[in-house]
Amino acid sequence: MLGAHEQRSEVARLLSEISAEYEAAQRGMTGLSYGSSRHEFITARMENMGQLHTQLQTLVGDAAIAMIADQLTNFR
Repeated sequence: MLGAHEQRSEVARLLSEISAEYEAAQRGMTGLSYGSSRHEFITARMENMGQLHTQLQTLVGDAAIAMIADQLTNFR
């Protein structure tokens, strides 16, 4: 079981990784050539975000999706 400080650090890390995956997907929509490579790249980023969401949900419960929404709303 994680202590309060470790849990906050893990939540912050997961939210940071989710933001990084989101940014990569956003850049992939404009930075890669059209076609299957673009689709596969964006799909991989979204799948990674899903796995990170599951980990975050394990730590904070149903509040995870609201935390992610807030994080991505404040994204740049």
